[in-house]
Amino acid sequence: MTKPSITIEGVDDLRKRLRQFETGTADLKSANAAGAKIVERQAERIAPKRSGRLAGNIRSTGQARQGVVRAGGARVRYAGPIHFGWAARGIKPQPFLYDALDDRRSEVVAEYVKQINKMSKKYDLN
Repeated sequence: MTKPSITIEGVDDLRKRLRQFETGTADLKSANAAGAKIVERQAERIAPKRSGRLAGNIRSTGQARQGVVRAGGARVRYAGPIHFGWAARGIKPQPFLYDALDDRRSEVVAEYVKQINKMSKKYDLN
């Protein structure tokens, strides 16, 4: 199973041009965080629920190069086996993070377009 992702053409060039500006990287982090937050909210809705701890442990971050959505950690170690499955234990995959991205892909793309247009105007990068 490959990791789903969204690739926006021209972002690498935009990133290079934004490095010329002191706040450009912060704007990229903000755009990536906004896209990841959309996926986080959907993943919380559709994550398998017994106690609710798994859904409550989903979090997103924005970095200069990407938005990231994660689930699991020290208190919710079972997030990986639930998401990817564990054949030896009879656990079927329930790829709620991937499904969340698939469900909200158009919203994420629209958010990126909005954020990139905003940055283009702010830094006069037309």
